[in-house]
Amino acid sequence: MIVTFTANPSVDRTSEIPELVRGAVIRAAHTRVDGGGKGVNVTRALAANGHSSIAVLPSGGAEGKQLMALLEAEQLLVRPVPIAGAIRANVTIVEPDGTTTKINEPGPTLSSDEVAHLIDVLLQAAQSADWAVLSGSLPPGAPADLYAALTVRLHAQGVRVAVDTDGAGLPTTFQVGPDLVKPNQRELAQASGMAVISRADALAAVARIRAAGARTVLASLGADGALLVDDRGAYHAGAEVSAHRSTVGAGDAMLAGFLAAGGSGAPALAEAVAWGTAAVSLPGSRMPGPTDLDRDAVKTTQLNMEEVAREHAHYA
Repeated sequence: MIVTFTANPSVDRTSEIPELVRGAVIRAAHTRVDGGGKGVNVTRALAANGHSSIAVLPSGGAEGKQLMALLEAEQLLVRPVPIAGAIRANVTIVEPDGTTTKINEPGPTLSSDEVAHLIDVLLQAAQSADWAVLSGSLPPGAPADLYAALTVRLHAQGVRVAVDTDGAGLPTTFQVGPDLVKPNQRELAQASGMAVISRADALAAVARIRAAGARTVLASLGADGALLVDDRGAYHAGAEVSAHRSTVGAGDAMLAGFLAAGGSGAPALAEAVAWGTAAVSLPGSRMPGPTDLDRDAVKTTQLNMEEVAREHAHYA
């Protein structure tokens, strides 16, 4: 069982347009509305592939009702926590070449009581879980170290923790040793304080955040695939994308695939890239199912561990 925690969920509307022109009236060719938020997407991807998952999230306002209806239509297991404010409604614009423009609302301000209720529901839902995924941005009112505090409490329950967030919320978790962190290229640069342009840059940045306490790092590098680094080895995997429809949720599908395949090692990395690559070819934030996956297209390479060890020693 994998439990996901989405502190700042949303209703996501994605429109495909011919070209984004400022100040113009643009007619969308296709529009899709999905339940959103990174943890929600992980649960959606797992469920689409027959894996058990529970999504814990706050829900409020008309958007909250719409989100619950969307998730119920996908027959997901959800533990909603009522809040006074309305959850986010986000907009994504996708151009024919795959260029994606996102407009994300900040989300509702949560009271201390609402945050406490969310924590209680998460810890209860995770009692028999193998993994808990702490994913996405933190809404106003949530403490910056929320994911770090949750990691400590989940570890006390014997639950492994994966963290996928940006901003200050990610580095605060390093000192408590999350079992897995999944930054994208931008988040990896932010968390490490380093420029990440090449694969060598990414390895150096991964070494720095592992030296800070992250145990395993699954770094998504966009068109350059993904890196996996832990105490046992380092691997790169990639696959060609036949058609770019939308990058929204691709990283979440990648994380879901990695955990579905056991959460460690090269086979899990290959599965992660298969799921993430499939998501890019699908509209909106639709999560891939079994018939969307092309595992044969994924190429996995073991990296030089001496190089990885040197980088890690440099930053330790």
